[in-house]
Amino acid sequence: MSTQLGFDLPSRTALGRDAFFVAPSNAMALAMVDGWQSWSGRKLLLSGPEGAGKTHLAHVWADLSGAQIVDAAALADADIPRLAAHHVAVEDVDRIAQNPQAQTALFHLHNLALAEGHSLLLTGTGAVAHWGLSLPDLESRLRGTTAVALEPPDDALLSAVLLKLLADRQLTPKPDLIPYLLTHIDRSFASAAAVIAQLDTASLALKRPITRALAVQVLDKTDP
Repeated sequence: MSTQLGFDLPSRTALGRDAFFVAPSNAMALAMVDGWQSWSGRKLLLSGPEGAGKTHLAHVWADLSGAQIVDAAALADADIPRLAAHHVAVEDVDRIAQNPQAQTALFHLHNLALAEGHSLLLTGTGAVAHWGLSLPDLESRLRGTTAVALEPPDDALLSAVLLKLLADRQLTPKPDLIPYLLTHIDRSFASAAAVIAQLDTASLALKRPITRALAVQVLDKTDP
C-alpha cells in the first residue's frame, strides 16, 4: 500500500503552479501561459517531447483561466458547444492524425470557442508540420497559431525533479545518487518518475537504502 501511494503522489502534486520547476528549458513556455490574456488570436500551441511538462502547463493554465481540459482523441464524442462555452485546453493533438472525426470536432471547437471570445490552448509532441493531420482547414489554423516549445529538461531542472520525487516518498538520497542518475536516465520527467518508483520498490524489496549502488543494480536490469 505504501509503495502504491508513493508512486501516485508525485503525479498529483506535480500539476500545481507552485510545483512547476522553472528552468531555461521551460521558462518561455511558462511566461506565455502566465501571460495568456495577451495571446495573439487568443490561442497558443505548446509543443515538446514526451514528459517535457505540457500537461503540467495545461493544468497551470486551467487554474489561471478556469479552462476545461480535454484529450484531443475524446473530441469525437464530446459536446462541442458545451466545451466552446469555456476557455479550453486540448491535449495531444498530434495523436489524432488517424482520427478524422476528432479532427473535425477540433476544427469546430477551435472556431466556435474563439468566436465566443474564449481562449484555446493546444498541446502536442513536435511541430504541427509533422503531425500528419488530414484535415487541411484544421492544419492551416494550427500552423497559424503562436507556438512555444518546451525543451527536454536540463541538469538543474532534472535534478530538482528527481529530488522532489524522492521527497514526495520521504526519501533522502546520498549525495552521489542524483549526479549518477542524470547521466544514466532519459532526459524526461516521465523517465525520472519511473526510475524513482523502481528505486523505491527495490529498496523496500531488498531492505536496502536508496544509494548509487542500488541505482546501478536497478538500471542495469532495465537496460535493453
